[in-house]
Amino acid sequence: MAFKLEHANISVSDIDGMIKFLQTAFPEFKIRGEGKIAKVGSRWLHVGTDDTYIALQEALSDAPEKRKPYTPTPGVNHLAYEVDDVDSLRERLISGGYSESTVPNSHPHRKRIYFYDPEGNDWEFIQYFSDIMSERNDYELKDK
Repeated sequence: MAFKLEHANISVSDIDGMIKFLQTAFPEFKIRGEGKIAKVGSRWLHVGTDDTYIALQEALSDAPEKRKPYTPTPGVNHLAYEVDDVDSLRERLISGGYSESTVPNSHPHRKRIYFYDPEGNDWEFIQYFSDIMSERNDYELKDK
């Protein structure tokens, strides 16, 4: 059985801010479709490629308390994308004014960077330096 994650759906306060973040990371991301949710009147859109996208839905109210990634509460800690050139992506996001949250890591077969989006969500971008799955998935060599 072949499978892939086709999309993730995220409710956000500022759709336009999220579009800017995603298109800074991935200039090839385009708006695939958009509209209004009839029952509640909130805006939605899909931003990505023909193969993968992020569905964004406008939140009409603020959460009582904003969740922070990596806290001991339920929720998503980060979404991760595999990329061909993590250093160029890092330069684009820094030039765009986004905050890096990268944890120290050094591994011979991968390089990871992390950035916060305008909503405070954490995103991981990873570049692999090997096509050998056992090297890519090597957890014995701890990222430092």
